[in-house]
Amino acid sequence: MPLVLGGTPLGDSRDASSRLREALGTADVIAAEDTRRLRALAAALEVSPGGRIVSFYEDVENARLPKLLEALHAGETVLLVTDAGMPSVSDPGYRLVSACVDAGLPITCLPGPSAVTTALALSGLPSDRFCFDGFAPRKAGERAKWFAELAAQPRTVVFFESPHRLAATLDDAAKTLGDRRAAVCRELTKTYEEVRRGTLAELAAWAAEGVRGEITVVVEGASPARADVNDLVAEVSSRVSAGERLKAVATEVAQLAGVSKKELYDAVLAARRG
Repeated sequence: MPLVLGGTPLGDSRDASSRLREALGTADVIAAEDTRRLRALAAALEVSPGGRIVSFYEDVENARLPKLLEALHAGETVLLVTDAGMPSVSDPGYRLVSACVDAGLPITCLPGPSAVTTALALSGLPSDRFCFDGFAPRKAGERAKWFAELAAQPRTVVFFESPHRLAATLDDAAKTLGDRRAAVCRELTKTYEEVRRGTLAELAAWAAEGVRGEITVVVEGASPARADVNDLVAEVSSRVSAGERLKAVATEVAQLAGVSKKELYDAVLAARRG
């Protein structure tokens, strides 16, 4: 039988899928990040876990692996759940999944809520391309280096942060990334859900007053660097010399580079006269 990764509600138990309800009642083993929260979720869903429950949080992952792999080899179904969201996404799970892959054991997933994609959808920022970067570094120096590495990233960036470090992190982001748009998503799907949108500087000022709850931050990606028109003249001239029409080439190159077609066309003519 397979290892089953179960996506759990971020806050509202009504978001649990019918497949998760069924798995909670039928799995031979339930590996839970927090057994107390698992039992609370099962009670809210009016499900009685049918199998044995074992804790599976970061500090005990390696110690629990042999027994869980043994259960899977014996044909038992192991359900892995974390406190909220999808296992392995900044939560326990990766080590067990990797071990199952190495052992050739079957793995399946019960899709469910994810704070990453929920925050991205609510942010109002471009969502066609994005990256998730886990938790922001705790130390200021490491955080500054981390943001510097993200400075040229064109994709929307999603990351997690603790509430007591949020203001400092947003301030560091504003200093390194500039006045980009961002969104802070707090307590997603819970009673006090809140989404604050604004520039990084505006959000840093807001967070300085104190913020509580589970936090997901979404930051706009870097704008494409504007090409220097003079650097494009040689490309246009070369294509024209090869037989292409100047206006057609200038239009195409200008659009791709994000520069003015007229400015590029005039620069090519000036270079010819030059």
